[in-house]
Amino acid sequence: MPVPPPTGPLVTRGTLAAQLRELGVRDGETLLVHSSLKSLGWVCGGPVAVVQGLLDALGPDGTLVVPTQTGDLSDPAVWENPPVPEEWWRTIRTAMPAYDPLITPSRGVGVLPETVRTWPGALRSAHPQTSFAAVGARALDIVGGHATDCRLGERSPLARLESLHARVLLLGAGYDTCTSFHLAEYRIPSPLVKVGRPGPVGWETVTEVSITSDRFDELGHDFERDRPVVRGKVGAADVRLFPVADAVAYAERWLAVHRPREEEILHPPA
Repeated sequence: MPVPPPTGPLVTRGTLAAQLRELGVRDGETLLVHSSLKSLGWVCGGPVAVVQGLLDALGPDGTLVVPTQTGDLSDPAVWENPPVPEEWWRTIRTAMPAYDPLITPSRGVGVLPETVRTWPGALRSAHPQTSFAAVGARALDIVGGHATDCRLGERSPLARLESLHARVLLLGAGYDTCTSFHLAEYRIPSPLVKVGRPGPVGWETVTEVSITSDRFDELGHDFERDRPVVRGKVGAADVRLFPVADAVAYAERWLAVHRPREEEILHPPA
């Protein structure tokens, strides 16, 4: 059977930049973007055109930031999608390559972050599981100094984004992807967890704040109801635009009431 023609809408670098500006994206600002390429429609030029359009909207003094997470650099004992046989665990821990910000691909965050990660001039932060990549004037200020024992807390790019008055752009993505909410988990009582991962000199285990996006969709619904959030369309994608600082402050209050975790006890894998 012949392949049906694309349904559109047709999105180009120029239309994307123009629609972002109409939504209020400002020249020179910093945007943390969570994205779904397929939500946009038919994009002429694919992810490259989307990144170009974002950079056009931000201008030469702006900065584009994306999550470039690598959750697969973790203990195979906690893998679920899919799990691996227990008899493989020891070999995997021994053989897994350590994180290298230049060559380790992102995973589970979509094709746009991977495109930004490999963009000329892109910089990437140092955390082996929850890194961010940035392109633009403030890239080094944002991704530099990401502590390797602080996934998404005070010594991560999220705190820098908050202090720099950055905004979040949900480009066809839902609130369940909003990493800014995780910064709030570091500011309220939260359990700690042992995290295993490959290190520069072999397998290592660090103690981290336990993070989870459980109920972030509900949190986002209430946040949008109670706080100013710019809503609109880019191509076919639903878009939200709001300050990082607003999201973090609201999440601190909401999580403490609706999803308290201070009594939770977490045990590391055997």
